[in-house]
Amino acid sequence: MLEVKNAKMMYGDLVAVDHLSFTLQPGAIFGLLGTNGAGKTTTFRMIMGLIEPTEGEVLLDGHPISYADVNDIGYMIEERSLLTKITVKELMLYFGQLKDMEPSLILERLDYWLKRFNIVSYKNKKIKELSKGNQQKIQFIAALINNPRLLVLDEPFSGLDPINTELFVDVIHDFKKHGSMVVFSSHQLDHVEKFCEEVIVLEKGKAVIEGKLSDIKKAFKKHKIKIIGNIDIEKLRAIPGVYDVEQNLIETTVRIENESVSKAVFDYVKTCDHIIKYDVEQASLSEIFIAKVGQHHEEV
Repeated sequence: MLEVKNAKMMYGDLVAVDHLSFTLQPGAIFGLLGTNGAGKTTTFRMIMGLIEPTEGEVLLDGHPISYADVNDIGYMIEERSLLTKITVKELMLYFGQLKDMEPSLILERLDYWLKRFNIVSYKNKKIKELSKGNQQKIQFIAALINNPRLLVLDEPFSGLDPINTELFVDVIHDFKKHGSMVVFSSHQLDHVEKFCEEVIVLEKGKAVIEGKLSDIKKAFKKHKIKIIGNIDIEKLRAIPGVYDVEQNLIETTVRIENESVSKAVFDYVKTCDHIIKYDVEQASLSEIFIAKVGQHHEEV
C-alpha cells in the first residue's frame, strides 16, 4: 500500500505541494492531475523517494520509501531520459541491472515487451534511430522491465497515436489485474476517466478535486443532454436552468444546471419531430477540471 500523509514540499519560500494526502491500494490506478506547475512532478519525486517532504511522510507498505525500494518501483517521466547512442538491448541491460536483475531475465522480458509493442526488429538498433513514438515505447519498457509493484507514469501517452495509446492502456490494465499500484498523470483526461477510480487534481500544490471519480461526478451538479432531431435552439435556451446550447452537424448539446432541468427540456423535446436521440449525461472529467481549476484561479 502507498500512503501519502499530509505531505508538504517547500523550495525556499515556495510551497510546491501543500499538505497532500491519499492512499493507494494494490491493484488500483490513481490519477494525479493538474495544470503545468501544479505540483505533480514534485509529488512523483516524493513518491519515488528522490526527495523527502518538508513535512508529512510517504510510506510504502508502512515504511518510508528509500533506495531499498527501487527494485519494486517503475518510473516513466514525461521528458525522455534515454541514452540515445546505445542500442535498445544495451539500454535495457543497463536499466535492468540497476534494479538488480540478471541479464538473462532482462533479455527474456525485453523480448516479451518488444513483441507486445510490435517492435521486435528494433532490439539492436540505436535509440536515436527510432521515431519519437517508438522511443516512448522503449521508455515505457524501461519502467516495466523489473515488473514493479508500484508503477509511476507521468504523461505516458505523449507522442503516441491512438493505436499505440490503446496498447499502453492494455498494459496498464494488466499491471492493475496483477496487483500493481499505478500512479498516473495525463493531460488526456478521457484516458484518465476510462480507468482511474480515484483522482486528485492539484492547483498550486493544493488538492482542488479529490476522491472517487464517481462521487466527484455525482457531486458536480451540472449535466448535459445530447439530442439528435429537429429542434429550435432558441426555445431550448429559453428554458430556466439551461445555461448553454451547442449544435454541430450531428447533434445538439444542452448544458443544464442540474438533473431536474432535464424534465423541462424533455417536455419541449417531446413536441418536436424526428427525435432519434435524447440522452442525459454527467459532466466529463474534462468539464469538471476546467470548471474547478478555473474557479480556483479566480479565487486566487
